[in-house]
Amino acid sequence: MFVHDRFFRCSRFVAWLYDAVMSALAATREQSPALLPEVFQTWFAGRGWHPRPHQLAVIETIQRGQSCLVIAPTGGGKTLAGFLPSLIELAENGGGAGLHTLYISPLKALTVDIKRNLETPVEEMGLKLRLEARTGDTPASRRQRQRRDPPDILLTTPESLTLLLSYPDAERIFGSLRFVVADELHALAGTKRGDQLALGLSRLAGLAPNHRRTGLSATVAEPDKLEGYLGPNGQVGRVIGRGGVKPDIRILVSGERVPWSGHTAKHAFGELYEVIRTVDTALVFVNTRSQAELVFQELWRLNDDGMAIALHHGSLAVENRRKVEAAMAKGTLRAVVCTSTLDLGVDWGSVDLVIQVGAPKGISRMLQRIGRSNHRMDEPSRALLVPANRFELLECRAALEAIGEGILDGAPRDAGGFDVLAQHILGTAASGPIDPDVLYSEVITVPPYADLTRAVFERIVDYVATGGYALRAYDQFKRLYPTDDGKLRIANEKVAQQFRMNVGTIVEDSLLKVRRKRGRRIGEVEERFILGLEPGDTFAFAGQIWTLDSIRDMEVIVTQAKTDTPRVPIYGGGKFPPTTNVAEFLRRIIAEPERRRRLPNDVQDWLRMQNYRSVLPRPGELLVENFPRGGKFYMVCYPFEGRPAHQTLGMLLTRRMERQGLRPMGFMCNDYALAIWSLRPVPDPVPLLDEDMLGDDLEEWMAESSLLKRTFRNVGVVAGLIERRHPGSEKSGRQVTFSSDLLYDVLRRYEPDHVLLQATWREASGGLLDVSRVGDMLRRVKGHIVFQELETVSPLAVPIMLEVGKQMVGADAAEDLLDEAEADLIADASRLL
Repeated sequence: MFVHDRFFRCSRFVAWLYDAVMSALAATREQSPALLPEVFQTWFAGRGWHPRPHQLAVIETIQRGQSCLVIAPTGGGKTLAGFLPSLIELAENGGGAGLHTLYISPLKALTVDIKRNLETPVEEMGLKLRLEARTGDTPASRRQRQRRDPPDILLTTPESLTLLLSYPDAERIFGSLRFVVADELHALAGTKRGDQLALGLSRLAGLAPNHRRTGLSATVAEPDKLEGYLGPNGQVGRVIGRGGVKPDIRILVSGERVPWSGHTAKHAFGELYEVIRTVDTALVFVNTRSQAELVFQELWRLNDDGMAIALHHGSLAVENRRKVEAAMAKGTLRAVVCTSTLDLGVDWGSVDLVIQVGAPKGISRMLQRIGRSNHRMDEPSRALLVPANRFELLECRAALEAIGEGILDGAPRDAGGFDVLAQHILGTAASGPIDPDVLYSEVITVPPYADLTRAVFERIVDYVATGGYALRAYDQFKRLYPTDDGKLRIANEKVAQQFRMNVGTIVEDSLLKVRRKRGRRIGEVEERFILGLEPGDTFAFAGQIWTLDSIRDMEVIVTQAKTDTPRVPIYGGGKFPPTTNVAEFLRRIIAEPERRRRLPNDVQDWLRMQNYRSVLPRPGELLVENFPRGGKFYMVCYPFEGRPAHQTLGMLLTRRMERQGLRPMGFMCNDYALAIWSLRPVPDPVPLLDEDMLGDDLEEWMAESSLLKRTFRNVGVVAGLIERRHPGSEKSGRQVTFSSDLLYDVLRRYEPDHVLLQATWREASGGLLDVSRVGDMLRRVKGHIVFQELETVSPLAVPIMLEVGKQMVGADAAEDLLDEAEADLIADASRLL
C-alpha cells in the first residue's frame, strides 16, 4: 500500500509538471493559435473563456494521428475537449458526408444531456452539421431514419452501438467514421457493458480503420488499462488536466448520535430536510431504487415549505425522467432524489450540494457523485454524507481519508465474458457472413479478450452456430451455417430479428409496466415484487402511493391510494460492497487511535468499550468472537469484505460446522460482519477458516445450491440461449426461469463442460460470490486470526446481532422491537465494565 501511495503522490507531481508545461505551451499558442480556427477563438473569447491546456493538448494529439485518453476533473471541460477535434474538422470540411463522430455514453441521461450542451457551441458558431441521440428511448421512426441518413455526430450507448453494428448496412453507416468519443470510460471498463463496448470498438476498427478514439474519464487508478480500449500501445496519447479546487466533504452526525443499526437513515431526515432548505439545489443520492422511493416519501412528508422535490431512477417512465432532467437544467427544482442514473457526467452547474444517503461504497464512485455539485472547475464541489449506522459512519470516514491520501479504486477485471462474446459473434453474423479467422484476430485486440485462446473462441463459435453437443439436434439452436468459402452465415432473418430484440448485457428481474386505471403509464417494477402483493395492497412508486387493482398481461393496474403507510418495492439493482481500498481504510480507523480520535464521541466510546470488553483487530488480523445468547452460541467475525463475500463465507462455514457436529442453525451478514448461530460452540475457528474451503467445499455447495441456476439464467439470456422477447410478446420472469432451469439440467447431464456452464462458474465466482475476495482475505489473515471467547455479546457485535433479531421476528415487527432489542444488547455488552 505504501508503494501505491507513493505512486499517486508521484502521479500528482507529474500532473502538476505536465500542466505547467502545457500552460507554457498554451501561452505560446495564444500568439500563434494554429490549433483553433478563428470561429472557435471568437466563440471562446465571446464567453470570456480561454481554451484550457488539456483541451489544446487533445487537439494536438488527435491531429498527430493518435488516439487519446483524457483524465481531467469534473467540470474541467473534458467533454468539450473530446469533441473539439471533430468540430474543427467538420467546420473546415463541412458536414453531410455521413457519420463523422460517434459519442458513446454509459447512461441515457448523460447522452441526452451532452447532446443538449453540445448544441449550444454548434449553434453559436454557426456550424452546419447534424447531431442526434440514439438510445432505447429513441422513437423507432427516428432510428430507421438515422440508419438511412446518419447524422454527422451520433450520441449513443453501448447497446445501441451493438444494434447498429448488427445490420447488413453497418459498413455503409460506419465507413465514413472519423472519430469515436467514449465518455466515462472507467465506468464501463471491467463490466459486461465494457466488454460489449470493447467488442464494438474492435468491429469499428475493421469498418473504419482510420478513425481515432478519445476516452474521457475523471477518476482513473490505472490509466494504462483504459488506454487499451482506445488502441494499441504507442498509438494512444495521454492528456492530464489540472486538478480543480479540493472538494468540501462533510459527514452529518444527526443530533450527535449515530444509530447502532439500520439502513434507512430515517433518524436524520429532519436535519436533512433543513439542509436542503438552505441551498438552492441539491442532488440526494442513494444506493438502491427502493431507498430512493423511501427517502423521497419522507422528504415529501416533511415538505411544509412546498419545495420542488423530484425523484429519478431507472424504473420510472422515460417521459418522467426527461421532465426531471429538463427541470434540473432550468434550475427549477430544489432537490432530486436519485440513484446511479445520475452518477455520471450530467452537467448541471446549478447544483450546489450533493447529499449521499448511506455509505458511498467506493472512492471513485463517491468522487464521481460529489463532482455533480458546482460543476465548475474554479469552485469546490460540496458534499454531505449521511450514514445510516455506526459502521456506515466508519465507511464514510474511510472514504474521506482515502480521498485525502490520493487513493482511487482499483483496476477493472481482466477477462471478458464468454456470453458477451457469443452475443457479439451472432450480432456480427447478423450483418453478413463472418470469417472466424478474421473475427478472432479482431476480438483479441481489445483488453477483455486479449488472452482468449483460439480453442475457447472456437467453442464459443460452435455454441453460437449449433448450441453445442447437447443441443445441436434441436433446430432452434441452429443459428449459423457454413458457406462454400469457409465463412459462417446467419440461418435466416428471423434469427437476426430475435437477436436485435434481445441484445444487451444487463439482466434484471422481469419488469411489469405500471399504469393508472384508465390512465397513463407510470413506470415499471420488478415482477417478483408485484407477485408478492394482492389486490388492495399499497406500495410506493414514482413518488406516490398506489393501491394494486389487478395484473393484466404484463401490466400492473393501480389507483391512487389514500394511505400514508405503503409497502415499498424491493428493487434488484444498486447494491455494492465496499471496495477493497475503502475496507482497508476502515480497518485502519478501527485499529489506529489517531484515526479514531476524528470520530464522533459516541462512536469513539463504542470502540473504546469494544477494546475493553474484547479487542480491536489490527489491519492484518481477523477478529472472531464466540458468546452464548438465548440458548444458542454465536460466532461473529469481522472481515469487512462486503455482503457477497460474507454470504459465501457464511455458506461455506456452516457446511464445515455441520460436518464437525456443531449443528449450525443459520447465519446473517452485512458489509462488515458475519454472525453464525449454532447449538454447540465453536472450539477453535482457525481450522474452519482455512483457505482449502475454496476447493471441494465450494464446488459441492455451488453444485447443490440454486445459485448456479440463477447465474446460468443470466448468462443464457446474454448469450442468446434464452430469449425473453419475441415479436408481439415477452416471457415473464417465471417462464424465463423455467426455460433456463430445464436447459441447465440438460447441459449438466449431457455436456457438463459446455462453454456456457464454464461461463456460469466464472461469473458466479467473481460476482455474486466474490470468491476471489474471500480467498484474498483468507490468505491475508492466515496466522493472524484473533479468537475471543466472551460471556456475552461484544459492543462491535451489537449491529449485526440487531440484524439477526430483525430476521428472526420478521420485517413487520422489526421496527417495533428494534429499540427494545438495542437497549437489551447494549446492556449485555456493557454489563461487565
